[in-house]
Amino acid sequence: MSGKYTFLATSCKNCVNTECLVKRSVLTEQDDFFSSLKTEISCKKGQQFIIEGAPVNGLFFILKGKVKVYRTGINGKEQIVRFAKEGEIIGHRGFGTEEYYSIGAIALEDTVLCYYSKNSLQQKLKSNATFTYDMMLFYANELNRSEAKLKTISQMTVRERVVDSLLYIHRKFKDYNGFLNLQLSRREYADYAGTTEEQVIRVFSALKKESLIFTKGKKIGITNITLLKKEISEHNYYLDL
Repeated sequence: MSGKYTFLATSCKNCVNTECLVKRSVLTEQDDFFSSLKTEISCKKGQQFIIEGAPVNGLFFILKGKVKVYRTGINGKEQIVRFAKEGEIIGHRGFGTEEYYSIGAIALEDTVLCYYSKNSLQQKLKSNATFTYDMMLFYANELNRSEAKLKTISQMTVRERVVDSLLYIHRKFKDYNGFLNLQLSRREYADYAGTTEEQVIRVFSALKKESLIFTKGKKIGITNITLLKKEISEHNYYLDL
């Protein structure tokens, strides 16, 4: 874990991330004290803050920015598990019984993280029923999404997986100035879709010829979201937000 650390004085009650589990469960003055225990970590674009296989010390909540979560697959190939934004949790799969992080995480842009130690979180889980219940629901939803994704992706063609990746980025990060609000390399699209960079380039080229997308460098814009959705409509798969 690396980055610039500063201790926060601001209460979670003043945080703008209304979907954050910690913010939703801050109900008492005692929880105000808990929120003061967090550490703010500033990461530059491209900086890694979780190393795969490193000991689990706590959880990260994204205050601002975008993050890539990945794991190493066969022959050292990177497999992107998901992308995360403000209010989301990073490192939760290592929290609890496991001693080491099963994933790595890298900031895709300048990012600010709220870090809670493992001990602080365990104390809060024991003392705050709302937080414990929200965490239980969070883990249940994560499990359902993972199982649904695994089942559906295995039935998709390469083109459908690439289209699904574009729709996932669009759902999660929306548009900015006509382009998807997350710039990824063709390699990163391939690592998320479970294919090769060459295949992604071929699919993007075909989609451009069909006037479904347009590109400008790394930037990608979707011309016809309805037709793109029809490409994977038979899979009825819009769970991975």
